[in-house]
Amino acid sequence: MMTALPYSESPAYADILVDSNENFLPCEGGPFALCFYSGPEGTLPCNTNAWLNDAISECKCIEIPYGVYYVDINAILDVATYQQTVAYCGSSGVNCPNKNQAPVCGIINANKLFPGADMVSAFSFACALENNIGSTSCPEYVYAGCMTAPCYRDGEDSDTVTCLCPNYKGPYQVGQTLDDTSQCVLGRKNVWSAAYKIPSAEVDAADGNGSDVTFPTPDRCIPDDPNPAVACPLLPPPPVPDYPTLTGSELCTKACREYTQCTRDDDVQVGFVCDAALCTSQCDDLGLVGEACAGLNPTTCQLDAILAVEAIAECSCCASQICGCEPNTATNQEISEINQAQIDVGITPQCLINGTLCGDPPPVVP
Repeated sequence: MMTALPYSESPAYADILVDSNENFLPCEGGPFALCFYSGPEGTLPCNTNAWLNDAISECKCIEIPYGVYYVDINAILDVATYQQTVAYCGSSGVNCPNKNQAPVCGIINANKLFPGADMVSAFSFACALENNIGSTSCPEYVYAGCMTAPCYRDGEDSDTVTCLCPNYKGPYQVGQTLDDTSQCVLGRKNVWSAAYKIPSAEVDAADGNGSDVTFPTPDRCIPDDPNPAVACPLLPPPPVPDYPTLTGSELCTKACREYTQCTRDDDVQVGFVCDAALCTSQCDDLGLVGEACAGLNPTTCQLDAILAVEAIAECSCCASQICGCEPNTATNQEISEINQAQIDVGITPQCLINGTLCGDPPPVVP
């Protein structure tokens, strides 16, 4: 059994956090797996298999086809990727506050962290509202450290994947609010997918707030994030607010080029369509987001300028409006279909919130 070591010597699979602001590196892309809610027997169990000598748990996790995700810099399981990321971002991650700045983001989006795996596990606020995200501190016991673990699809018709998460023995926090610590121990075959946030008193209050949560606590809004408590807002209805540093800028010209050059075989410009679905999506709407954003992986489509515009303007799914980028006819038709599909499942699309990305024809409200 893997056992606890001093924090400075703990292996990557312990999923240690010192500062929830700096240690979590924001990325955007997909697909990736969300194991934050995995553990108990049932829909998303983490099973410790005897044939693996209890070194690894097989955890059922949610597949997220595309979106914002976060990587704990201390929990990158590939040594070369960890070293490259630390060299660029600093040991805490402080130098990489913007999405896809960190080298690990590009490696995950290219699916090169674990060759042969379908994806890897990371943290996302997707499904946080539906799963009542929280934090419960548990005493020393075995838990599964799933951050950046390799994951494999369970089948074409399944929305779960199986991630091979290394086990670690030590104190930890569960990402849910448990009634009492007796629920920290799930039984002989199951363990929680968890992590350990070092209490602030032990690191001279490094995070500044004394929080022991094992999810990101960014000190600024994150564009396109699915959690309203963290996300930058959508733009208000027209007219578009004035952004003197962006309007007519070279950065906006580059952003429009990125929107128009990233196309599918049917001439649909994927960036526009993804924007129409992504920032109004819900946990039960992930298939629609997957369809809308298919082909937008940053390894095949440049997104640097689009992400930079959103970061400067501090708004979500908004670069095309700020920069005046116009979709083509095929794209507008696809946007219209996406909007109507969201309405049909009870989601209010961006078009009905701020009058943008309405497609052609605009959606019809039943």
